[in-house]
Amino acid sequence: MLGEKHDLIHEFPEYKERIHELKVSDPHFSKLFDEYHELEHEVRRIEEGNETPADEYTEELKMRRLKLKDELFSLIKGE
Repeated sequence: MLGEKHDLIHEFPEYKERIHELKVSDPHFSKLFDEYHELEHEVRRIEEGNETPADEYTEELKMRRLKLKDELFSLIKGE
């Protein structure tokens, strides 16, 4: 079953402009942003059934995605 979209714009629509601003002005944020979205796409492919890795691997990806999302959100909020 396909889960929700977890890209940053869907997660934090109220910060859309801030996310764009950081993507173009902060290389560290941009690197984390790209890594987060690569993980998001990999998880989506798994959820769509295009890939069928072990459940442990999928859970590891989701945990890494969550950790990155927390880090990105801290940067978005300026913490």
